[in-house]
Amino acid sequence: QVQLVESGGGLVQPGGSLRLSCAVSGRIFSIYAMGWYRQAPGKQRDLVARITPGGTTDYADSVKGRFTISRDNAKNTVNLQMNNLKPEDTAVYYCNVLAGPNNYWGQGTQVTVSS
Repeated sequence: QVQLVESGGGLVQPGGSLRLSCAVSGRIFSIYAMGWYRQAPGKQRDLVARITPGGTTDYADSVKGRFTISRDNAKNTVNLQMNNLKPEDTAVYYCNVLAGPNNYWGQGTQVTVSS
């Protein structure tokens, strides 16, 4: 059974930093990408960043230059370093693995940016 478990969310002041981690367990074949999405209240879930097994990354325009996605293949984790956080970054952040026809999701972790 595949499980994705996120950690690292919380409350931070504008300009601060947080690091999200996602631990992936279970057997997954043909991974296309691992990434992070976010969903603010009343809005759709949008891509924040993703990374392919080859290391190619893709970021939403709103986070370019502030967020960095990385993966640790040995630990089977995917991380999101978030710097210079803004109030508009407030959302529930979800870890995602896209593998073949399957789309796996974590339970989500809340990130709140507020003074």
